[in-house]
Amino acid sequence: MPPTSRPDPPGLLRLIEWYRGSARDLPWRRPAFHDEFGAWGTLVSEFMLQQTPVTRVIPHLEAWLTRWPTPRALAAASPAEVLQQWSNLGYPRRALWLHRAAIEVSDRHDGVVPRDVDALLRLSGIGDYTARAVAVFAYGDRHPVVDTNTRRVLARAVLGQAQPGAPSRTDLDLMSSLLPEQDEDAATFNAAAMELGATVCVSRAPRCDSCPVRDSCAWVAAGRPDTGDVRRRQAAFEGSDRQARGAALRTLRQAAPEAVPLASVLREWPDALQRDRAIDSLIADGLAEADGELLSLPR
Repeated sequence: MPPTSRPDPPGLLRLIEWYRGSARDLPWRRPAFHDEFGAWGTLVSEFMLQQTPVTRVIPHLEAWLTRWPTPRALAAASPAEVLQQWSNLGYPRRALWLHRAAIEVSDRHDGVVPRDVDALLRLSGIGDYTARAVAVFAYGDRHPVVDTNTRRVLARAVLGQAQPGAPSRTDLDLMSSLLPEQDEDAATFNAAAMELGATVCVSRAPRCDSCPVRDSCAWVAAGRPDTGDVRRRQAAFEGSDRQARGAALRTLRQAAPEAVPLASVLREWPDALQRDRAIDSLIADGLAEADGELLSLPR
């Protein structure tokens, strides 16, 4: 349940004014982007932004939408083409999920990304955050949108905690209780909370002196107590299964559309068991196909 007491809402609503004057100029925030690509552009950007820094996403997004400016265009592509275009963006299963979602939008919704949150949730690879983000940022509907950055802002400004706890439904309930009544203001407030968490209310070194809601922040008022970092830390990439998977997939992308001998994939990898595990996991996830002693991107 949301707390019974919280900072004065007008204090948090200063975020809207701050956002309109201080937000980063990102492609998916420009009117021309929405005029050209509509909700499809928003959907693609949200897929790419999952666990990936903005600076890495921008060139990939522009190239992707130049090649596939509509769901129908992407639906007509092969999985191999999709994985090649995804390149080194990371978490390549997102590319296959986006491809499947494009097919579903084409088949079920006449090529138009749906507006309804429940309809969006029925598309491949779309969870609660992405569905609400599309409904709000593409269509202007009034829903709470909560990502990691938003949760950190809520934890500090409202709950007085240094870091948010585990994600839960209460995050949406709390954000919903703070949204302005007007749809446009509510959409801006959602974006502003994310922007604040991404650029000012950052995890390890928050810039409280430049925060527009400092005067109403519960964490600042409490003396910025250290409530512990409950985030799960990601394992090191170097020498990991993730690194082996990425190296194997890069080999297949470089060879596509041709297959490569299975024995040549990661031939020099120092851990033979990890090599085999990486290749097996690519096949299991639909990111690669084995045909006898050959391995390729999915066709």
